[in-house]
Parts: sequence; structure tokens; C-alpha cells
Amino acid sequence: GSVNEFWLNDAHAALMGLWHKIIHDPDGLALDYMTLWQSQNGRERNFYNQVRSDFNASQKPELLLFLLARCVKAAIRYNRRGEFNNSPDHRRKGMMPSTMQETLRHVSEALGRGTRLTSTDYKQVLAKTTTSDFVFMDPPYQGVAKQRDNRYISGVDFDEFVCELESLNKREIPFAVSYDGRTGGKIHGRKLPDYLQLYHVEMLVG
Repeated sequence: GSVNEFWLNDAHAALMGLWHKIIHDPDGLALDYMTLWQSQNGRERNFYNQVRSDFNASQKPELLLFLLARCVKAAIRYNRRGEFNNSPDHRRKGMMPSTMQETLRHVSEALGRGTRLTSTDYKQVLAKTTTSDFVFMDPPYQGVAKQRDNRYISGVDFDEFVCELESLNKREIPFAVSYDGRTGGKIHGRKLPDYLQLYHVEMLVG
């Protein structure tokens, strides 16, 4: 069947601020991005560093979008102070402004202005789901719950997460989880328990 509503939630408040701008003001965001993109010409590295510094101070969505378009692997990385610290990809200058505007418009139209955006504890979101919902979860990979990992704002406790999945099962709420995998014969993280009766699919990724 078709999807009528979306609810996006992430612990990263600045990321959800970017999503809000994408959905509610895609053209304004595209214009801000174009201004930043054009301003970098001839001083790409220094300009990137300045935008990164400004973002860490202001958390403005247009700055985060520019950083994601320019940084290595389009990946957010943090230092111990919780500041964005990924380096720029010197092989590219980021998506062309015209392409970015088209992409932002398509995403805004697809999700619609009725999309709910939050940055709260995932357990609070799961508690409000019903059997008519489909839940997709992409939690931090294991190993970041009790130690600092520069890929994430915060980690998720494994045992606590398993309890939440068990609760979804008992409430008959359909869900899918993107979680740890393996590299060759090396398995990363603990396997989700068999009693959850989940269907495990491995996907080949780069």
C-alpha cells in the first residue's frame, strides 16, 4: 500500500534541522547552498575550514548541507568536543547548485509538509507506533554505546535495543533494522538473538 505520513527521528539535532529546511524551504536552502558553493572558488580548503568552524558555532542547516556535499565520503565525523571535524574531499567541489536544487525539490515533494521531524530518544518514538506503521531503524553500529566513536552523536545500548525490538514483536508492529555485518569471515558486533525471529539478509556494500 501507499505511505500517507512519515516520521523522521535522529539524535543529531542539527541533522533534523537540515531535514526541516529541506522539506519546508527547499528553494531557500538551495539558494544558500549556491552562495556557499560559489564563494569557495579559488580558496576551497580555507573556505571549507571557515564553514566548518561557523557550523560548529551556529549549527545552521545550510552550512551542514555544504559540509556534507564537500567532506570525505559525505560522512559526519566528530571530535571529542562533539564538533564536526571531517576533512574536505579535494577531488570534488560538491554537487552542482542546479542539481542540488532539483534534488532538494524532489525530496520535499516526496515527503510532503506533513512529515513529522523530531530529535528525541528513539524509545519515545517506538512507544507511539501502531500496527499500521512500518518502522525502519538504522542505529549506531555496536561498540559505540559505552565509548566515544566519532561517527555518532551517541550510541545505543545493545541489550536495551533488543528489549525494544522484542516489544515491537509483541505489539505486532512491522520493522526492519540496518545493523552490523561482517567483513569476509570477521563478524562485527553481537548477533541479534534468535528468539526475536528476525529474517536476516546480508547486503554486499563497498
